[in-house]
Amino acid sequence: MSQLPAQIVFAANVMAAECPSRAILGHLTSRWGVLVMVALQSGTMRFSALRRHIGGVSERMLAQTLQQLESDGFILRTAHDVVPPHVDYALTPLGREAADHVAALVCWIEGALPRIVAAKAM
Repeated sequence: MSQLPAQIVFAANVMAAECPSRAILGHLTSRWGVLVMVALQSGTMRFSALRRHIGGVSERMLAQTLQQLESDGFILRTAHDVVPPHVDYALTPLGREAADHVAALVCWIEGALPRIVAAKAM
């Protein structure tokens, strides 16, 4: 008698309302999600360094974004047992892969910005 797999495997379909890929897509491509992923491509950063690096992000939104990306497996959070508390954030191997794709979109937007601005002005 065969056993059921520990995890049910199904085909991802971002167009299906019930597919979990939608939430992951939302986390990864949100304004702050994109910026966190691109910022962490340069290496491990502490919360305060990330906040300074990403202009305009509130402490609350950065914390929420980091939690979402960590729960999706893109970010590794390492808490050091020191006083004051020291927490580092880094991309996981899966996160590095995702960050490469997100960074490509960011690069395209920055390169196409003059054309985008011109199109918006029409």
